[in-house]
Amino acid sequence: MDLSNRTVLIVGGTSGIGRELARRFAAAGSTVAVGGRSPEALLELAGEGIGTISIDVTDSDSVASARDAVLARYPELDTVVTMPGVMLLEDLRDPAHFEAAETTIDTNLVGTIRVIDAFTPHLVRRGAGTFITVTSGIAFLPFPPMPTYAASKAAVHAYSEALRAQLDGTGVSVVELVPPAVATAGQERVNPHSLPLDDFATEVMHLLSADPTPREILVKGVLMHRWAERDGTYDDLVAQRSQALAMLPSREG
Repeated sequence: MDLSNRTVLIVGGTSGIGRELARRFAAAGSTVAVGGRSPEALLELAGEGIGTISIDVTDSDSVASARDAVLARYPELDTVVTMPGVMLLEDLRDPAHFEAAETTIDTNLVGTIRVIDAFTPHLVRRGAGTFITVTSGIAFLPFPPMPTYAASKAAVHAYSEALRAQLDGTGVSVVELVPPAVATAGQERVNPHSLPLDDFATEVMHLLSADPTPREILVKGVLMHRWAERDGTYDDLVAQRSQALAMLPSREG
């Protein structure tokens, strides 16, 4: 992937990984727009010279309006990064967790599908382009305190595989970015092993620029997650990660 001459939309990129990738694409010479819900974050990005679009991926009308605005402003759009994501703790012993589960699925999975559906006709008409979906190491190695987050990201992985197969021959490629824990939004306090954002973004951009670009962008820090079943470490790692269930309020004390 030539990173210096793309027109990139990053949906869900107003903070953390998405915001850093927007800066990296822009620094490489690409035209970049970021879509999100936070007016304050969008204003900050606009101040950096990055295009901004207001979008709520849980609202079909908002997605359609954002698509129309993006394509009017950036008719040469060739790369759509879709990374809406919420990470919520859930206690499955408490039926009240369902609200968190519903929010997670509607944002992480259905939101991703809404964005892909919105831009697929445009990219197919162009005959060239790239979707970059964003999953997680947790898609392959569950983190028990966040069960629906893991399920939603596993679903996005499966959806990405099917999307790639269905778009074969159209000129539109599908790349899946699989982050490990990255030191954003306080992750470094919860997980001292989380990868520094700068290191993560550098490795991601290096992998994206490879020829050919891998179908899955796997930084070194996520390989233990991605290949846990293959390597025979899955059961032990899930048991280790289950110790974090102690952080649920009902388990404290």
